[in-house]
Amino acid sequence: MGLSEEIDQIREEFRNKLRGAEEDLDALEALRVEFLGRKGKVQEMFSLIGEASPEERPKIGKSLNELKEFVAESLQDAREAAEAAEEREQYDLDVTLPGRRPFYGHEHPLALTLREMEEIFTSLGFVTVEGPEIETDYYNFEALNIPKDHPARDMQDTFYIEEDVVLRTHTSPVQIRVMEEQQPPVRIIVPGRVYRNEAVSARSNCLFYQVEGLYVDEGVTFADLKATLEEFAHRYFGESSTIRFRPSFFPFTEPSTEVDVSCFLCGGEGCRVCKQTGWLEILGAGMVDPNLYEYVGYDAEKYTGFAFGIGVDRMVMMKYGIEDIRLLYDSDLRFLRQF
Repeated sequence: MGLSEEIDQIREEFRNKLRGAEEDLDALEALRVEFLGRKGKVQEMFSLIGEASPEERPKIGKSLNELKEFVAESLQDAREAAEAAEEREQYDLDVTLPGRRPFYGHEHPLALTLREMEEIFTSLGFVTVEGPEIETDYYNFEALNIPKDHPARDMQDTFYIEEDVVLRTHTSPVQIRVMEEQQPPVRIIVPGRVYRNEAVSARSNCLFYQVEGLYVDEGVTFADLKATLEEFAHRYFGESSTIRFRPSFFPFTEPSTEVDVSCFLCGGEGCRVCKQTGWLEILGAGMVDPNLYEYVGYDAEKYTGFAFGIGVDRMVMMKYGIEDIRLLYDSDLRFLRQF
């Protein structure tokens, strides 16, 4: 057999062996050593060129170079294909599957509720204002008719920063700040965080949200308060909801009332959420105590007004059937993605 026939035979042998090793990197490396190694079959053929006649040597040399190049390129292509297949298998990627939708964030239920409440009151003519969360004792208590020796201070579990500086226990101090700077009519809501030094449990937290409301003008009556809160309840809880007023006490309103809404879960028949009463407490309210007008320079003989305070966390829990207030602050994505 001549050298040309041996070259053709090696080429065919390589092709046959490559078909069985195309996806195996170890097998491809073994083929490289077998054919292109220092003692490989192609290298051995180069050592036999001297046995050919002078006329055949250029032709044999050219054929061997072409064989070497063919083997090297075929192995390189097979190696790249095998590495790509191995990578696909590692990541378990099926390119025929549809792409995954990107994850988008969700609005927090507290943010959803605050925005809905603001939209309702804004449509009723109220303007949203904000104020500092770190307050002086004067604005947080004294100017709201709660002097240092007033028993109502026992209702406020306060975080004191300094002797006369506190984390606000309600958003009512903003009412005083606004009335100091603006003459009636004043119609505002004050959403924001408040702080109470209370034990954290399923029903209470040391941090929560409130929406305070204030309307002061000539001729404002309790009937205006009732109409405003009824309209809010109808829009937030549904047209079938009703509210009731119960006498209460707050140092900055007189008379004062607590407001309940008919349980929207059971239709007023009684359930676990409303404790079988058919009613859910939603807020405290009342007519502004005339004593407050002395702190802001209003004429108590000319102006009257009403105020109310709504616990936003309670509204969220009632509307969405949440039984543990801590879920609102745990940043658990499994919980938040429901909204």
